[in-house]
Amino acid sequence: MTAVSAKVPRRDFLTLSAASMSAGGLLANSAPVQADPPSPTAPWIDVNVYVSRWPFRRLRYDTPGELTSLLRRHGITQAWTGSFDGVFHKDIGAVNRRLVETCGKQGDGLLAPFGSINPLLPEWQDELRLCAEQYKMPGIRLHPGYHGYDLKTPAFAELLKQAAERNLIVQLCGWLEDPRTQPALMRVPTVDLTPLTELAAANPDAKIVLINGVNLVGGKAQAELLSLPNVSSDIAQLETSEGITKLMKVMPAERILFGSYSPMFYFEAARLKLLESVLTAEQETAIRSASAQTLLPA
Repeated sequence: MTAVSAKVPRRDFLTLSAASMSAGGLLANSAPVQADPPSPTAPWIDVNVYVSRWPFRRLRYDTPGELTSLLRRHGITQAWTGSFDGVFHKDIGAVNRRLVETCGKQGDGLLAPFGSINPLLPEWQDELRLCAEQYKMPGIRLHPGYHGYDLKTPAFAELLKQAAERNLIVQLCGWLEDPRTQPALMRVPTVDLTPLTELAAANPDAKIVLINGVNLVGGKAQAELLSLPNVSSDIAQLETSEGITKLMKVMPAERILFGSYSPMFYFEAARLKLLESVLTAEQETAIRSASAQTLLPA
């Protein structure tokens, strides 16, 4: 991918990229692509980043040092960071302790830890308290599909209530891996977000962020959910062309967040979504950082 300084449609952008590849050769294992030089003072928040190992295959940049180098190279100033261990490990307490240590070791506050909570486990309330009071996390990250509950589970409603009381951002992950690459014995369906509309409306103080929750924009049920003022969404899983432009038809830029889903997805894929959409300077600033900053505890 070549550096692009102006907004261009996806077709033209890919044409430029293809020309670059044929001219110089861009292989899968080639050197990392250099991003456009960011302003040294411009904040850029990535709300969807993971550390630790994905258990079914190795990912590029799946060590903390490699991941932080990638993020800094692209100008990210803060990354909301969960742990893949929190998806698969039953000892959530140990996962969250390691996450805090890992984020702290990288220095300068680049990685902001978002602890994993599983409301089906005993004493999840104590772990929520630790995330808020001891670890001083800005929020938590939930993986209902992998933890085996749906959004009608009473414990989930109670979790939303308690997180709101503690002023914690609740990141709800709807999807983690393409079904075509999931192991045969580890098929995990996409989370049904339909019940969230009623729950979010009933908990107006809850700060809910969908990560990997919006793939294609459309449908009345989705529009009702995304219209709620306390529901935000990242852009990581948007697949349609000019996806951000289409998403802004059902929710304002002030509730759309930049998320790369690194290291599972290429960072450049999220960057392209900003480049291909027609955005005002104010809208791009909102998506890059301002929307996320309004959710962070004061």
